[in-house]
Amino acid sequence: MKKLAIILGMAAIIALPTLAQAREVTFTTQLQNYRGDGAYLALYLVDANGTYQRTLWVAGKKAKYYKHLPDWARGSGLRSSEYDGVTGASVMSGKALDVTLDIPDALIDAGYEVRVDTAVEDMRDNRADASAPLTSDGVGKSFPGRGYVKSLSYSF
Repeated sequence: MKKLAIILGMAAIIALPTLAQAREVTFTTQLQNYRGDGAYLALYLVDANGTYQRTLWVAGKKAKYYKHLPDWARGSGLRSSEYDGVTGASVMSGKALDVTLDIPDALIDAGYEVRVDTAVEDMRDNRADASAPLTSDGVGKSFPGRGYVKSLSYSF
């Protein structure tokens, strides 16, 4: 029994670094010039089937407005545990949101996609305003938005 515990412990020590490998990824969401207040944005991951996986960042501090980020709100269930610690100020017209996060290597080139939902007070809400496949080939490329987002890009 003691030998088994030692062997399992050694195996865990050897395997742990490969499981925990991540790389620093900077996501840049550039907004269009539009007339209106600051935009609320939800930056999140979906799998190859388009199913919500996790929140990366939420721009906009008032949680009561998060319901206007439709696909993200539905996927996250608006549970505060989904956005605690990953929120910041809303983003003004024509400005960019830069967010640097540690993304597990296992998610890159594995069919995941980064999406951005947007909303501006007294204006329309945009589900999947911008999206980009999370791939090595996508690094440095600019993916166009369909609403308030002019472009979405990322770098390692």
